[in-house]
Amino acid sequence: MRHLMQAYPLTVAGGGFCLLLAGLMVTIGFFKTLLILILTLLGGAIGWYADRSGLATTIRRKLS
Repeated sequence: MRHLMQAYPLTVAGGGFCLLLAGLMVTIGFFKTLLILILTLLGGAIGWYADRSGLATTIRRKLS
């Protein structure tokens, strides 16, 4: 198993992600899963923007 994870890390990660996604769809439904994915991507985009623009550093300096 370790050999597979070292040889194909993105394949294993993609399979794990799809397994998680399938579990969410079965337990909470399609639209709630879609909402979770959209909000996660939005949060990631906001965090990426804050890191790239220096906004996070500016806020940390002002708070300390």
